Amino acid sequence: MRDRLAHVAYIELGNDIPGIRGLLAFRPKTAGPLGELAETLLRGDNTLSRGERELIAAYVSRLNECEYCASSHGATAAAQLAGGAARVRQVLAGAGVGRDGDGDGAADAGLVSAKLRALLDIAGLVQLGGRMVTEEAVAKARAEGATDVEIHDTVLIAATFCMFNRYVDGLGTSVPDDPAQYIASAEHLVAHGYTVPR
Repeated sequence: MRDRLAHVAYIELGNDIPGIRGLLAFRPKTAGPLGELAETLLRGDNTLSRGERELIAAYVSRLNECEYCASSHGATAAAQLAGGAARVRQVLAGAGVGRDGDGDGAADAGLVSAKLRALLDIAGLVQLGGRMVTEEAVAKARAEGATDVEIHDTVLIAATFCMFNRYVDGLGTSVPDDPAQYIASAEHLVAHGYTVPR
């Protein structure tokens, strides 16, 4: 894999903005719908908190090894969840473990609720492929209190972030190595959302 910390994207973007933000600035016509989708999924009315939805996005991004999206959405989750960055780091460290539906101990360790653990398991299955999601995984989430809308939105967040991760990495965007950049971006996203230019 190419070093993403010190290079330019595979295409000439006309800007030096890292990650997806540089791609959105390059192609405003597609940026609008993508921003609206992210806004709806991650910040719209939902019984899952904004922090929980950001954590799902970061979790899938970590599974996809998309450093930019995992760091960006991890920071945004941390800004909105009790336990902050330390809690998010611990959950993301378990990304990929227990994708057979057995869980990875995060719920047992009190990092996430049993319901969110079951939803993260579903998100992990979506990352492998949509047909990997089973009736058993959905039944487990329901048994932990997940609603059909929460299950639907988890699958859609996971599928959307597979697309976003491939968009970011498929065009070789740069990845900041300074955690402060992700924290600043998270503060902006928490305050203003995904449809306001940054």
